[in-house]
Amino acid sequence: MKLDLIDDKYQNILQNIRTYFNASNNSIHKARNEIKTIELDDNDLVIKSFKVPNIINKIIYTFFKSSKAKKSYDNSIKIIEFVPKPIGFIEFQELGLISDSYFISENFKYDFTIREPLVNENFKERTAIFKEFANFTLKLHEKGIFHLDYSPGNILIKKEGDNYIFKIVDINRMQFIDMTISQRLKNFSKLWAKDSDLSIIVQEYAQLMNIDSDTSVQTALRYSQTHKNRKNAKKRLKGKKVVD
Repeated sequence: MKLDLIDDKYQNILQNIRTYFNASNNSIHKARNEIKTIELDDNDLVIKSFKVPNIINKIIYTFFKSSKAKKSYDNSIKIIEFVPKPIGFIEFQELGLISDSYFISENFKYDFTIREPLVNENFKERTAIFKEFANFTLKLHEKGIFHLDYSPGNILIKKEGDNYIFKIVDINRMQFIDMTISQRLKNFSKLWAKDSDLSIIVQEYAQLMNIDSDTSVQTALRYSQTHKNRKNAKKRLKGKKVVD
């Protein structure tokens, strides 16, 4: 067993995480990995259970690379101001190799994700949200944070008074680099935004950076369309519905 935690008071929770996770019926996402919420000892928590790796990845994650749970925790500690508060991670082993693993964080009670204003043209204050999102993204980039899955479901938003608070999740895949302008603009491509909406976001981003807005928008739109084309091509091969 391997674990790390932000405070020793969570030791019992981590060591008994299998029991607590299996007892919870509050699943909020279930695919390759599963995410549940639990309330325990006055703690409102989110637990992400990672799929047990295949035998090759078991060897890799045991001896050569950090597990996804550990990456999630380590990355959260590095960028703690941008994520729901991390609590810890734990890995269990069977026959000397990693089996199941968990990442635990506080439950950030968000109101919506960036997806809602992107798909709903009648969403209240959507232009203001887009501009605040551009500012949030710039702060990430200025810290050298390159989220490799910067997609709508991974960007949480909570309204507090007249302000919007942004947090990112699903952060085991990210890089810490000094990004070029091109890389920064490409980071918006997975939003799957309409051209008009992406233009608002990128114009604000460019103005905050004091770079040319028109060129930035054209570059971002090109990256966005390339991403859409690639994803739609894969959908066509699988006989799935294509989305513009």
